[in-house]
Amino acid sequence: MEENKDTLPLAETKTKRLDYKWVVIGVCFLTVMITLGFCSSTKSLYLDVVTKKLGIDRSLFSLNDTFRFIANAIVNLFFGTLVFKFGTKRLMVAGTVCLTGSMLCYALANNLFMFYLGGVLLGIGFSWTGTTMIGCVINKWCKENRGTIMGAVLAANGLGGAVAIQLLSPIIEAGGESYRNAYFISGLAVLLVGILILIFMKESPKYYTESRTVHKKKKGRSEPWPGIPFAKAKATPYFYVALICIFFTGFCLQGITGIAKAHMRDVGLTAEYVAYAMSFHSLALAGFKFLTGIIYDKLGLRFTTSMCSITAAAVMFLLAIITNSEIGMAIAMIYSIFSALALPLETIMLPIYAADLFGEHSYEKVLGLFVSVNVCGYALGSPTVNLCFDLVGTYKPILFVCAGIMICVTLVMQFVITKAHKVRIAVEKAKAAEVAEASV
Repeated sequence: MEENKDTLPLAETKTKRLDYKWVVIGVCFLTVMITLGFCSSTKSLYLDVVTKKLGIDRSLFSLNDTFRFIANAIVNLFFGTLVFKFGTKRLMVAGTVCLTGSMLCYALANNLFMFYLGGVLLGIGFSWTGTTMIGCVINKWCKENRGTIMGAVLAANGLGGAVAIQLLSPIIEAGGESYRNAYFISGLAVLLVGILILIFMKESPKYYTESRTVHKKKKGRSEPWPGIPFAKAKATPYFYVALICIFFTGFCLQGITGIAKAHMRDVGLTAEYVAYAMSFHSLALAGFKFLTGIIYDKLGLRFTTSMCSITAAAVMFLLAIITNSEIGMAIAMIYSIFSALALPLETIMLPIYAADLFGEHSYEKVLGLFVSVNVCGYALGSPTVNLCFDLVGTYKPILFVCAGIMICVTLVMQFVITKAHKVRIAVEKAKAAEVAEASV
């Protein structure tokens, strides 16, 4: 009886620990839904209204996105160090404070400086509430089916965007300075999420140190592994090859996504049909992010990466050959739906790359660097793609170029995955040998 009394509290503690991860996942879901949904997915709604009201050139107004990407890239370079020093919970709360501050800057702005300051705060806020942080939190709490859970949580972006657009669009279009109220509402929504994080988020499950190296064997292709130190990761050639692939992926996807609607209009498709086709994108994005996570858990990194990258190349090629015809209208619909299958490469796949290629040991530092490089691709992709249009009067050449780049990325990532998995097998064999020797 005494033995049962001693073991019962431990069993109850483990049960509570396992159950509480769903609270953490729920908080992450709400964080993605509100922060990305209200502060990012709605940005295009403000462009014409704000610039017309304040008499600002659109090109100058859009530079606040450049400041956002620069701030995001810089902060993510130090992501691992910041998590080690302050923890995920404090950074997430600080991120919501920055996002709230960004929305207040936008709401009160009467000049470009305030918009640029808002862009900086937006970039910092997303560094601590977006893909990088969500990937870090889920990596701590979920050692099984991480791809599926990551996909489900990041799918909240599409859901939040759909809700925010329906809620804020009538307010923004009401005329006058009503758009300021939409910014205030977004800031309030983010502030409420920050309060929920403060109350319900926990830093990590109990016995997290042990859980980083000891894992339950399960059916599937995505089991976590101990990993290698960051210094050793940086010494491997495939680490830099992976960085190059991630950069060009962000360059192509962000650049092409930003001009898709304009290109469809340039070839003659009506504004009504383009809006109709693109309306399927947010819902498809939510579904495909979730599906990508499931596919990774079941079929592994090689298949998932190839699937998303080949899809990216295919939709870019289709967008390049689109015409003002019935076939062109069908292509526009196909692009709108299946381009969402390519976009997980710049969201859910970055945490997966960090965990699968380099393991637990240096996860936070590798993930921060991956996201930073990806965001640098964002920052260069959009102006480069639009420069092509300014020079030749059409997006077609750059669309073909980006499709070719994504085919190269697909092939090169096979090399990266092969090299990384050879290192992984060697590390796991060495660990197994240590355990066997210690047990003798």
